[in-house]
Amino acid sequence: MRVWLSSFYRHLADPIVPWTRIALALAVIPLAVAATQKLWTLHFMAPQYPNGLDLYVYTYTIQGGNGGIDLPEINTLNHYVGMRKLDPADFADLDFIPFAMGALGLLALRVAVIGDVRALLDLAVLTGYFGLFAIGRFVYMLYNYGHNLDPRAPITMQAFMPPIIGTKQMGNFTVSSWPAEGTLLMTGFAAIVMGFAIWHTVRPRHRSG
Repeated sequence: MRVWLSSFYRHLADPIVPWTRIALALAVIPLAVAATQKLWTLHFMAPQYPNGLDLYVYTYTIQGGNGGIDLPEINTLNHYVGMRKLDPADFADLDFIPFAMGALGLLALRVAVIGDVRALLDLAVLTGYFGLFAIGRFVYMLYNYGHNLDPRAPITMQAFMPPIIGTKQMGNFTVSSWPAEGTLLMTGFAAIVMGFAIWHTVRPRHRSG
């Protein structure tokens, strides 16, 4: 075991293979595009809204569908059940995401140019932390919206958790929530980074038998 650990620690200083460098450099492209795309889409369906209402979550704000018209309509409905108004300013907590994505992109380019296995593993860990924190923050915000209801609202509802992924019935509304293009692109970047990090990590084990 001691010999294996010594070999593994020496392996961390090895340079990564050329095609890993190329893949990391190319992976920065979808990450950069993701910063401009929607992260999440929520769709509200009800008998009185046959075409539904849409809410889009970006890396820096929220936006209603139909040219922004849907957001005031959603807020009007939220008022009746005691939900706090959906204000783009409340989602400013997510404005760290573009900066974190930029930092990850720069780190990925650095690893691609001069990095070793240790730097690749560090990038994978940071990417994982970023993804978990961003999703956790988004879930926490949705939880607060559904659990801090005004008891004086015209319609009384029990506290609820809006769907994160999938479809859920909320009153007379069917709410669907799905990751959008930006999240899928970021997931692709994370998959590339972590996939190569795992491959470079297990490679010495196969060699040592």
